[in-house]
Parts: sequence; C-alpha cells; structure tokens
Amino acid sequence: MPIKTYGSAVYGIEAIAITIEVNISGGTKYYMVGLPDNAVKESMLRVESAINNSGYRMPRQKIVVNLAPADIRKEGSAYDLAIAIGILAESNQVKDEKLDQYLIMGEVSLDGGLQPIKGALPIAIQGRSDGFKGLILPKANAREAAIVNDFEVFGVDNIKEVIRFFNNEIILERTIVDTHQEFSNNVSKYESDFSDVRGQENIKRALEIAAAGGHNALLIGPPGAGKTMLAKRFPSILPPLNLFEALDTTKIHSVAGKLAASDSLMTTRPFRSPHHTISDVALVGGGTNPQPGEISLAHNGVLFLDELPEFKRTVLEVMRQPLEERRVTISRAKSSVDYPASFMLVASMNPCPCGFYNHPEKDCVCAPGVVQKYLSKVSGPLLDRIDLHVEVTPVNFNELASNQPAEKSGMIRERVIQARDIQLKRFENKSNVFCNAQMSSKTVRDLCQISEEGQGLLKSAMEKLGLSARAYDRILKVARTIADLADSEGISTEHLAEAIHYRSLDREGWAG
Repeated sequence: MPIKTYGSAVYGIEAIAITIEVNISGGTKYYMVGLPDNAVKESMLRVESAINNSGYRMPRQKIVVNLAPADIRKEGSAYDLAIAIGILAESNQVKDEKLDQYLIMGEVSLDGGLQPIKGALPIAIQGRSDGFKGLILPKANAREAAIVNDFEVFGVDNIKEVIRFFNNEIILERTIVDTHQEFSNNVSKYESDFSDVRGQENIKRALEIAAAGGHNALLIGPPGAGKTMLAKRFPSILPPLNLFEALDTTKIHSVAGKLAASDSLMTTRPFRSPHHTISDVALVGGGTNPQPGEISLAHNGVLFLDELPEFKRTVLEVMRQPLEERRVTISRAKSSVDYPASFMLVASMNPCPCGFYNHPEKDCVCAPGVVQKYLSKVSGPLLDRIDLHVEVTPVNFNELASNQPAEKSGMIRERVIQARDIQLKRFENKSNVFCNAQMSSKTVRDLCQISEEGQGLLKSAMEKLGLSARAYDRILKVARTIADLADSEGISTEHLAEAIHYRSLDREGWAG
C-alpha cells in the first residue's frame, strides 16, 4: 500500500497542502508524476545520494512518486525531504505511524544535509489551519516558521535526524519564538535617525507631512544636497508596524527567500532601493515562476527610486496601477497570482543632466531645451500620483558645522502617529481608506472644504504659478494632512499655502 507524506506548495503569498504518495513495486525505474518541474524531477538523484550517504538503502525497484493534487504544477527543490522519507517508509526503513501528523519540507544535499527553502512562514500558517501537528524543515528556516503559535516547528540539520525522529530514536528540539515579545522588543528599531541630518529643516517638514498623510514624495535637487540621506531615514518617522502588518510583510519576504536564519519576524518597515537598471519584471514581480517584485517587497514600507529619470520609461509606467490599487496581479496562461503592494513611493532626481538647474550659486551648463527634455522622462500620469514635489537645496557650511542637536526621528514619529490617529477616526466608515492620500475625488470634495478666502488663494495660485488641473485634488489632500498635524478641524489659508508650495513640477518652467 502506498505511503503518504505531506508537503506544501506556495502560490503568491499563500500555501496549499501537497500529498506525496510513494509506491514501490517490481521493476527498476524511478517515476515522478503530478506536474513536477525539472527541479522536482531531479530530486530523485539528490534523494538517492542523500539516503545512501546517510547509511540507509535506496530501493533498487520501481518507485513511483505522485505529487497530489496532480493538476497543480510543483516547482522547486523543497519536496526532496518529504520524498526521501516517503521512500524510506515504503521500504520499511522508517516507521509510518507519525507521518500524517507533520508537514515535511527541505532540499537535501548529496551528503544528507538540508538547504533552506522559500516560503516557510506561509507553509507553517497553512499547516496549522489544515490541522497538522507540526512542521519539520531546515534549521535555517525554523525561527521564521516558529512565529506561528500553537504549532510545533522542528529545525533539523540533516535527513538522518528526521529518520531517527520518526523511528522514535531521538526527540527533536522544538523551536519556540514568542511572537509578541519578539515584536515588542524590536519594533521601530532603525539604525539611521533624522538627527543625523544637519540643516534641511524644510525637507524634514515635507517628509513629516508625507509620512503623516501617506503621500508619495519626489525630492528634486543638485548632487550632494542630501536627497538620498533623507530618504533612507524616512521609514524611521513612519508609524510602527502593527502585528498584522508585520506578519503580512514577513510572508512576502519569506516567499522571496529574503529572510536570514536569525530573523523570525520583520518588525521595521521595509526600505527597498532598486538600481535604475532594474527591469519591469523585477520591479513589479513575475517571471517564469512568479516571484514578488520590489514593489511587493516594499509592502507596508518605502520604495525609494534614486535618480528617477534614469529608470526606463516602461519600468516606471508599470507602477501606475499598483500605486492606485495597492496590489499587483501577475497573470499567466493557466493561473494568476496576487501580491500586495501597499507602499509609499519616495523618489529623487537631479533637476537637469548637469544637476545645477535652479542652483542658488552654480550655473547650469545644459543647452536650451535639455532641462525640459530631461524632466519629461517622468510622465505626467506618474507625477499625478506623487503628492509632494520638494526642492532640496545644498546645506551651507554653518549648518554642517553646527553642534546644535537636531530633532530625533522618535519625536517626529509621535506627531505622525497623532495625525494618523485623526485620519483613522475620520475614515472608520470607509473601506480601504486609512490615510489622506487614499481619498477619492468625491471624498476630497466632502472632507476638504475650504473657505472663500482659501478658494481665492487656490485660484490665484493655479493662475499665477501655472499649476495644472491635476494639482487641485493633490493640494487639498496635502492641506488636509497639514491641518491634521496642527490638530485643526478645518483647512486654513496657511495650510493651503504650504500645500501649494509642494507642487514644484506643476509650475511653469518645470516639466508640468
């Protein structure tokens, strides 16, 4: 009678149970069925070497391995361990009395050692919901899977430990992680702090507004003005992750294989900064075997695009839909995969190829028309999704040399959290709206009422500064956030004036 062991397949950021059935009968060949890819088919050679090198016997008979359900494609090498244990159980070298209680996952080396797998966290979540007692997997993935409560997780170094466990010869040490303790001890621990930045108080103010309202931001300025330094510290002023967000973020990084062996739970908001040579597939996700892209790895965190005009136009345009819908769907002929992509976009750019257009001291040497052409590399529809355009000017010597202590990120974060709390109460009856940046045009009209004086200011600004029509809603959203930071019920003319200041690229003379 065939022996059954159990594994798991990851699709998107979710997992489904896979039954590995092994049958040994008269004959000499190995057969692998159930839509395996090449990595799964090659497992028989790895399994044979691992079994023999661990002091056990690989049966010299016909072996049929079926991966059920047979209509789902199986990919990767993570089924090696479950296949090996199934073969040994079917050949009476391993007792089968506990096999139905555990998920078994791991890639085996030729000497019987185990290599890490991807997706250990969603596999553990699926295993618990399906009623399994526990999960046996490589030790490098144990802490990652152990954040699932009420579920036994055993990290092992080699196949021999697993065999001896099922034969009741040893007791494996359970990996235990106190999820709440892990989360509370490490939440919002960032290496970089805004207090490291000298001067640039107006830029810090703009980023505080962006954090408070969930607004995307674009920093425009000459080389060396501090754009990248400021952007890297931006996550430190965002509200801390809650436990649900931390688990959701960890699942994505688990599926992508981005968690180190020492990590169990991501407790800080991710900061992703891809190089400008990135492809559209690497940014948005996909591939032959779909994997999360950079926008999904930045879920609940920040995606930083340095030197924005240097990115290929096709790469930038694929972000337009995810920026609106906060998720991305990767469609293939036989299946489609959804990845969450709720991230804040922070981008930086030079104002021109030489970098000194609008510089207070240095002259721009670019030919006529070159500045406009350079800025036009960033399309209007993408700029339409960026609420704050912030001009960054160089820091003078006196500010750099000053010993005056700068405001710490924690102090700014407190103000951001208070503003976000106001917004959560405001949108408690609206689904999928959690901050001001997510308001629809109708919601903006309802919640961002301004006085006649404010209307006059906004009309004057749009006419005199040449602001585009698309800037109207953006200005109102940002003004609402500024009012929240000031704990003001209404939007005053001062709030509107500051919001208008953050629309640089909508002004005449820029690529509006």
